[in-house]
Amino acid sequence: MTNTRLTADHVDLSDTFASRRYFAKFESIMQHMLRVAGVMQAEGQLDRAEVAILARYAAKLTHSFRALSWKYLLAGRETGRFFGSLTMDNHDSGFPVAAELMTMANDAQQAQSHLATMPGVDDHKDQMVQTILSDRAIPTKLQFSLSQRLYYEELAAGDLFWVRNDPQAEWIRDSAERRTYRIYWATYDSQVNLPVIYMMEVEDSGREALPRDTRRWPEVQSHLSAQALGGLKLLTIARGFDEDFPDLHPKRLRRFHLGPMYSHAYTRQNGPMRDVLAEAKAPEGQDWALAWTEEELLSDRVTEQRAGWFSTVEREVFALDPMTGEMPDMGVTRASRSIILPQRPYQVLREKNPPGFASVRKFVVSPAGRVLRY
Repeated sequence: MTNTRLTADHVDLSDTFASRRYFAKFESIMQHMLRVAGVMQAEGQLDRAEVAILARYAAKLTHSFRALSWKYLLAGRETGRFFGSLTMDNHDSGFPVAAELMTMANDAQQAQSHLATMPGVDDHKDQMVQTILSDRAIPTKLQFSLSQRLYYEELAAGDLFWVRNDPQAEWIRDSAERRTYRIYWATYDSQVNLPVIYMMEVEDSGREALPRDTRRWPEVQSHLSAQALGGLKLLTIARGFDEDFPDLHPKRLRRFHLGPMYSHAYTRQNGPMRDVLAEAKAPEGQDWALAWTEEELLSDRVTEQRAGWFSTVEREVFALDPMTGEMPDMGVTRASRSIILPQRPYQVLREKNPPGFASVRKFVVSPAGRVLRY
Protein backbone atom coordinates (compact mmCIF):
# COMPACT_ATOMS: atom_id res chain seq x y z
CA MET A 1 0.00 0.00 0.00
CA THR A 2 2.80 2.41 0.92
CA ASN A 3 4.65 1.79 -2.34
CA THR A 4 1.49 2.49 -4.31
CA ARG A 5 0.99 5.76 -2.49
CA LEU A 6 4.58 6.86 -3.05
CA THR A 7 4.36 6.02 -6.74
CA ALA A 8 1.15 8.04 -7.01
CA ASP A 9 2.97 11.02 -5.44
CA HIS A 10 5.77 10.89 -8.03
CA VAL A 11 5.61 12.02 -11.65
CA ASP A 12 8.06 11.89 -14.54
CA LEU A 13 8.79 15.12 -16.40
CA SER A 14 8.81 13.57 -19.85
CA ASP A 15 8.04 16.79 -21.73
CA THR A 16 11.22 18.50 -22.93
CA PHE A 17 10.16 22.07 -22.28
CA ALA A 18 8.40 21.33 -18.97
CA SER A 19 11.60 19.68 -17.75
CA ARG A 20 13.74 22.65 -18.77
CA ARG A 21 11.37 25.16 -17.17
CA TYR A 22 11.38 23.11 -13.97
CA PHE A 23 15.17 23.25 -13.65
CA ALA A 24 15.28 26.95 -14.59
CA LYS A 25 12.72 27.61 -11.85
CA PHE A 26 14.86 25.86 -9.23
CA GLU A 27 18.05 27.64 -10.27
CA SER A 28 16.23 30.95 -9.89
CA ILE A 29 14.77 29.98 -6.50
CA MET A 30 18.21 29.05 -5.14
CA GLN A 31 19.51 32.48 -6.12
CA HIS A 32 16.59 34.11 -4.31
CA MET A 33 17.36 31.98 -1.25
CA LEU A 34 20.81 33.56 -1.09
CA ARG A 35 19.19 37.00 -1.08
CA VAL A 36 16.82 35.88 1.69
CA ALA A 37 19.81 34.79 3.77
CA GLY A 38 21.27 38.27 3.26
CA VAL A 39 18.05 39.88 4.51
CA MET A 40 18.04 37.59 7.56
CA GLN A 41 21.65 38.55 8.30
CA ALA A 42 20.77 42.25 8.07
CA GLU A 43 17.94 41.65 10.56
CA GLY A 44 20.22 39.79 12.96
CA GLN A 45 18.55 36.41 12.55
CA LEU A 46 21.70 34.85 11.08
CA ASP A 47 25.36 35.78 11.48
CA ARG A 48 27.84 35.96 8.63
CA ALA A 49 29.22 32.44 9.20
CA GLU A 50 25.72 30.92 9.22
CA VAL A 51 24.84 32.73 5.99
CA ALA A 52 28.04 31.37 4.44
CA ILE A 53 27.04 27.81 5.40
CA LEU A 54 23.53 28.19 3.97
CA ALA A 55 25.01 29.75 0.82
CA ARG A 56 27.38 26.80 0.49
CA TYR A 57 24.54 24.29 0.58
CA ALA A 58 22.43 26.43 -1.78
CA ALA A 59 25.34 26.38 -4.23
CA LYS A 60 25.63 22.60 -3.90
CA LEU A 61 21.91 22.22 -4.58
CA THR A 62 22.24 24.50 -7.61
CA HIS A 63 25.10 22.36 -8.96
CA SER A 64 23.11 19.15 -8.41
CA PHE A 65 20.05 20.54 -10.18
CA ARG A 66 22.25 21.79 -13.01
CA ALA A 67 23.77 18.33 -13.41
CA LEU A 68 20.30 16.78 -13.54
CA SER A 69 19.21 19.39 -16.07
CA TRP A 70 22.03 18.28 -18.39
CA LYS A 71 21.19 14.63 -17.83
CA TYR A 72 17.55 15.17 -18.81
CA LEU A 73 18.07 17.98 -21.31
CA LEU A 74 16.51 15.96 -24.12
CA ALA A 75 13.79 14.26 -22.09
CA GLY A 76 10.86 13.50 -24.37
CA ARG A 77 12.96 13.64 -27.54
CA GLU A 78 13.82 10.63 -29.70
CA THR A 79 17.53 10.16 -29.13
CA GLY A 80 17.90 6.54 -30.22
CA ARG A 81 18.56 5.54 -26.63
CA PHE A 82 16.15 5.26 -23.73
CA PHE A 83 17.40 7.14 -20.69
CA GLY A 84 14.19 8.12 -18.88
CA SER A 85 13.12 11.44 -17.43
CA LEU A 86 13.35 13.21 -14.10
CA THR A 87 11.12 11.83 -11.36
CA MET A 88 9.84 14.48 -8.97
CA ASP A 89 7.63 14.43 -5.89
CA ASN A 90 4.66 16.50 -7.00
CA HIS A 91 2.63 15.97 -3.84
CA ASP A 92 4.79 16.52 -0.75
CA SER A 93 7.91 18.44 -1.74
CA GLY A 94 8.03 19.60 -5.35
CA PHE A 95 11.71 18.51 -5.37
CA PRO A 96 13.29 15.62 -7.29
CA VAL A 97 12.92 12.31 -5.49
CA ALA A 98 15.90 11.14 -3.42
CA ALA A 99 16.51 8.24 -5.81
CA GLU A 100 17.64 10.77 -8.43
CA LEU A 101 20.45 11.95 -6.15
CA MET A 102 21.38 8.37 -5.28
CA THR A 103 21.72 7.50 -8.97
CA MET A 104 23.71 10.67 -9.53
CA ALA A 105 26.11 9.72 -6.72
CA ASN A 106 26.74 6.39 -8.45
CA ASP A 107 27.27 8.16 -11.79
CA ALA A 108 29.77 10.52 -10.14
CA GLN A 109 31.95 7.57 -9.15
CA GLN A 110 32.29 6.68 -12.83
CA ALA A 111 32.33 10.19 -14.33
CA GLN A 112 36.02 10.22 -15.26
CA SER A 113 35.85 6.88 -17.05
CA HIS A 114 32.85 8.08 -19.09
CA LEU A 115 34.55 11.37 -19.96
CA ALA A 116 37.68 9.51 -21.12
CA THR A 117 35.70 7.69 -23.82
CA MET A 118 33.44 10.55 -24.99
CA PRO A 119 34.26 13.19 -27.64
CA GLY A 120 34.97 16.66 -26.29
CA VAL A 121 32.48 19.54 -26.37
CA ASP A 122 34.10 21.18 -29.44
CA ASP A 123 34.16 17.84 -31.30
CA HIS A 124 30.46 17.42 -30.60
CA LYS A 125 29.71 20.89 -31.94
CA ASP A 126 31.76 20.32 -35.09
CA GLN A 127 29.94 17.06 -35.79
CA MET A 128 26.56 18.73 -35.23
CA VAL A 129 27.39 21.49 -37.72
CA GLN A 130 28.42 18.89 -40.31
CA THR A 131 25.20 16.93 -39.75
CA ILE A 132 23.09 20.04 -40.23
CA LEU A 133 24.94 21.20 -43.36
CA SER A 134 25.62 17.84 -45.02
CA ASP A 135 22.65 15.72 -44.02
CA ARG A 136 20.17 18.57 -43.51
CA ALA A 137 19.00 16.83 -40.37
CA ILE A 138 18.59 17.77 -36.71
CA PRO A 139 21.55 16.16 -34.87
CA THR A 140 19.44 14.86 -31.99
CA LYS A 141 21.71 11.94 -31.15
CA LEU A 142 24.72 14.22 -31.04
CA GLN A 143 22.78 16.68 -28.87
CA PHE A 144 22.01 13.84 -26.50
CA SER A 145 25.65 12.73 -26.44
CA LEU A 146 26.75 16.31 -25.70
CA SER A 147 24.20 16.66 -22.90
CA GLN A 148 25.58 13.51 -21.28
CA ARG A 149 29.13 14.84 -21.68
CA LEU A 150 28.11 18.04 -19.87
CA TYR A 151 26.35 15.97 -17.20
CA TYR A 152 29.50 14.00 -16.42
CA GLU A 153 31.61 17.17 -16.50
CA GLU A 154 29.33 18.70 -13.86
CA LEU A 155 29.65 15.57 -11.73
CA ALA A 156 33.43 15.52 -12.13
CA ALA A 157 33.60 19.17 -11.00
CA GLY A 158 32.19 18.10 -7.62
CA ASP A 159 30.69 20.36 -4.95
CA LEU A 160 27.27 18.71 -5.25
CA PHE A 161 24.50 18.14 -2.72
CA TRP A 162 24.19 14.45 -1.90
CA VAL A 163 21.71 12.38 0.08
CA ARG A 164 24.28 12.53 2.90
CA ASN A 165 26.64 15.49 3.30
CA ASP A 166 29.05 14.66 6.10
CA PRO A 167 29.58 16.93 9.12
CA GLN A 168 32.17 19.70 8.94
CA ALA A 169 33.49 21.76 11.85
CA GLU A 170 34.66 25.34 12.09
CA TRP A 171 36.17 27.10 15.08
CA ILE A 172 34.13 29.91 16.67
CA ARG A 173 36.09 31.01 19.73
CA ASP A 174 38.26 29.92 22.67
CA SER A 175 37.65 30.50 26.36
CA ALA A 176 40.00 29.79 29.27
CA GLU A 177 39.25 26.06 29.32
CA ARG A 178 37.20 25.28 26.20
CA ARG A 179 37.01 25.70 22.47
CA THR A 180 33.70 26.33 20.75
CA TYR A 181 32.94 24.91 17.31
CA ARG A 182 30.07 25.09 14.88
CA ILE A 183 29.40 21.69 13.34
CA TYR A 184 27.21 21.62 10.23
CA TRP A 185 25.92 18.87 7.99
CA ALA A 186 23.03 18.19 5.63
CA THR A 187 20.88 15.41 4.23
CA TYR A 188 18.31 14.87 1.53
CA ASP A 189 15.45 13.35 3.50
CA SER A 190 14.27 10.36 1.47
CA GLN A 191 10.96 10.17 3.35
CA VAL A 192 9.78 13.60 2.20
CA ASN A 193 12.31 14.35 -0.61
CA LEU A 194 13.55 17.59 0.93
CA PRO A 195 17.00 18.98 1.76
CA VAL A 196 17.62 19.43 5.49
CA ILE A 197 20.51 21.45 6.96
CA TYR A 198 21.80 21.14 10.53
CA MET A 199 24.01 23.47 12.58
CA MET A 200 25.19 22.74 16.11
CA GLU A 201 27.32 24.88 18.43
CA VAL A 202 29.43 22.69 20.67
CA GLU A 203 31.81 23.48 23.55
CA ASP A 204 34.82 21.14 23.60
CA SER A 205 36.49 20.35 26.94
CA GLY A 206 38.69 17.62 25.44
CA ARG A 207 42.48 17.87 25.30
CA GLU A 208 42.81 17.68 21.52
CA ALA A 209 41.05 20.12 19.18
CA LEU A 210 37.99 18.28 17.88
CA PRO A 211 38.63 18.48 14.08
CA ARG A 212 42.19 17.16 14.62
CA ASP A 213 41.21 14.43 17.08
CA THR A 214 41.57 11.19 15.11
CA ARG A 215 39.53 9.29 17.69
CA ARG A 216 36.61 11.59 18.48
CA TRP A 217 36.03 13.41 15.19
CA PRO A 218 35.24 10.33 13.04
CA GLU A 219 32.92 9.12 15.81
CA VAL A 220 31.18 12.50 15.91
CA GLN A 221 30.72 12.51 12.14
CA SER A 222 29.32 8.99 12.12
CA HIS A 223 26.99 9.69 15.07
CA LEU A 224 25.54 12.90 13.61
CA SER A 225 25.09 11.41 10.14
CA ALA A 226 23.19 8.47 11.63
CA GLN A 227 20.93 10.80 13.63
CA ALA A 228 20.15 13.14 10.72
CA LEU A 229 16.58 11.95 10.32
CA GLY A 230 13.79 14.44 9.79
CA GLY A 231 11.48 12.37 11.98
CA LEU A 232 13.74 12.71 15.04
CA LYS A 233 13.13 15.61 17.39
CA LEU A 234 16.03 17.99 17.96
CA LEU A 235 15.78 17.17 21.66
CA THR A 236 16.38 13.49 20.92
CA ILE A 237 19.39 14.27 18.72
CA ALA A 238 20.93 16.70 21.22
CA ARG A 239 20.44 14.44 24.24
CA GLY A 240 21.90 11.46 22.42
CA PHE A 241 24.95 13.50 21.43
CA ASP A 242 25.34 14.88 24.96
CA GLU A 243 25.26 11.38 26.46
CA ASP A 244 27.62 9.76 23.94
CA PHE A 245 30.36 12.42 24.10
CA PRO A 246 31.11 13.45 27.72
CA ASP A 247 33.62 16.15 26.72
CA LEU A 248 31.45 17.72 24.00
CA HIS A 249 28.64 19.98 25.17
CA PRO A 250 25.90 20.92 22.68
CA LYS A 251 24.69 24.45 23.41
CA ARG A 252 22.60 25.18 20.35
CA LEU A 253 21.14 22.96 17.63
CA ARG A 254 19.31 24.25 14.56
CA ARG A 255 17.61 22.48 11.69
CA PHE A 256 16.42 24.03 8.42
CA HIS A 257 13.89 22.11 6.29
CA LEU A 258 14.07 23.61 2.78
CA GLY A 259 10.73 23.16 1.06
CA PRO A 260 8.21 22.25 -0.02
CA MET A 261 8.25 24.07 -3.34
CA TYR A 262 4.79 24.95 -4.65
CA SER A 263 4.02 25.54 -8.31
CA HIS A 264 0.60 25.50 -9.96
CA ALA A 265 2.18 24.04 -13.10
CA TYR A 266 4.12 21.22 -11.40
CA THR A 267 2.82 20.31 -7.94
CA ARG A 268 -0.45 19.09 -6.47
CA GLN A 269 -0.08 19.78 -2.74
CA ASN A 270 -3.18 20.38 -0.69
CA GLY A 271 -3.65 23.53 1.34
CA PRO A 272 -3.99 27.30 0.95
CA MET A 273 -0.88 27.82 -1.23
CA ARG A 274 -2.38 25.66 -3.97
CA ASP A 275 -5.41 27.94 -4.14
CA VAL A 276 -3.25 31.08 -3.95
CA LEU A 277 -1.12 30.05 -6.93
CA ALA A 278 -4.15 28.94 -8.92
CA GLU A 279 -5.85 32.30 -8.39
CA ALA A 280 -2.67 34.33 -8.99
CA LYS A 281 -2.33 33.03 -12.58
CA ALA A 282 1.27 34.21 -12.50
CA PRO A 283 3.32 34.04 -15.71
CA GLU A 284 6.01 31.40 -16.20
CA GLY A 285 8.91 32.03 -13.85
CA GLN A 286 6.69 33.64 -11.19
CA ASP A 287 4.40 30.67 -10.55
CA TRP A 288 6.03 29.34 -7.40
CA ALA A 289 6.50 29.61 -3.67
CA LEU A 290 9.15 28.01 -1.47
CA ALA A 291 8.46 27.32 2.19
CA TRP A 292 10.97 26.37 4.83
CA THR A 293 10.95 25.66 8.53
CA GLU A 294 13.62 26.49 11.08
CA GLU A 295 13.79 24.65 14.40
CA GLU A 296 16.07 25.69 17.24
CA LEU A 297 17.01 24.01 20.53
CA LEU A 298 19.00 25.89 23.19
CA SER A 299 20.73 24.69 26.33
CA ASP A 300 19.17 26.34 29.37
CA ARG A 301 21.58 25.18 32.07
CA VAL A 302 24.04 22.48 33.04
CA THR A 303 23.73 19.79 35.70
CA GLU A 304 26.25 17.24 36.93
CA GLN A 305 25.69 13.50 36.95
CA ARG A 306 27.76 10.83 38.61
CA ALA A 307 29.97 8.83 36.25
CA GLY A 308 31.52 5.93 38.09
CA TRP A 309 32.62 6.08 41.73
CA PHE A 310 34.76 9.19 41.78
CA SER A 311 33.84 11.40 38.83
CA THR A 312 30.96 13.40 37.39
CA VAL A 313 30.00 14.56 33.91
CA GLU A 314 28.11 17.59 32.71
CA ARG A 315 24.67 17.17 31.21
CA GLU A 316 22.79 19.83 29.30
CA VAL A 317 19.25 20.75 30.29
CA PHE A 318 17.54 22.10 27.20
CA ALA A 319 14.94 24.84 27.12
CA LEU A 320 11.68 23.69 25.56
CA ASP A 321 8.89 25.75 24.04
CA PRO A 322 6.69 27.06 26.89
CA MET A 323 3.64 26.43 24.68
CA THR A 324 4.30 22.67 24.76
CA GLY A 325 1.53 22.21 27.31
CA GLU A 326 -1.01 23.58 24.85
CA MET A 327 0.48 22.23 21.62
CA PRO A 328 2.13 18.99 20.47
CA ASP A 329 5.63 18.56 21.91
CA MET A 330 8.06 19.30 19.06
CA GLY A 331 11.19 18.92 21.19
CA VAL A 332 12.47 22.43 20.35
CA THR A 333 12.95 25.77 22.08
CA ARG A 334 11.29 27.53 19.18
CA ALA A 335 10.21 26.88 15.61
CA SER A 336 9.39 29.32 12.84
CA ARG A 337 8.03 29.05 9.31
CA SER A 338 8.93 31.21 6.34
CA ILE A 339 7.94 31.45 2.72
CA ILE A 340 9.45 33.19 -0.30
CA LEU A 341 7.31 33.99 -3.33
CA PRO A 342 7.04 36.51 -6.21
CA GLN A 343 4.91 39.64 -5.93
CA ARG A 344 1.76 38.47 -7.70
CA PRO A 345 1.25 35.30 -5.59
CA TYR A 346 2.04 37.39 -2.49
CA GLN A 347 -0.69 39.88 -3.37
CA VAL A 348 -3.23 37.06 -3.64
CA LEU A 349 -1.96 35.55 -0.38
CA ARG A 350 -2.41 38.88 1.37
CA GLU A 351 -5.93 39.32 -0.03
CA LYS A 352 -7.07 35.80 0.86
CA ASN A 353 -5.28 35.86 4.25
CA PRO A 354 -5.75 32.12 4.87
CA PRO A 355 -5.68 30.83 8.47
CA GLY A 356 -2.26 29.90 9.81
CA PHE A 357 -0.25 32.34 7.69
CA ALA A 358 -0.24 35.31 10.07
CA SER A 359 2.87 34.06 11.88
CA VAL A 360 4.69 32.96 8.71
CA ARG A 361 7.59 35.21 7.71
CA LYS A 362 7.10 36.31 4.12
CA PHE A 363 9.93 37.21 1.74
CA VAL A 364 8.72 38.71 -1.52
CA VAL A 365 10.72 38.78 -4.77
CA SER A 366 10.23 41.89 -6.88
CA PRO A 367 10.28 41.71 -10.71
CA ALA A 368 13.81 43.15 -10.51
CA GLY A 369 14.87 40.27 -8.25
CA ARG A 370 15.08 42.25 -5.02
CA VAL A 371 13.89 40.45 -1.87
CA LEU A 372 11.78 42.32 0.69
CA ARG A 373 10.49 41.00 4.00
CA TYR A 374 6.82 41.47 4.98
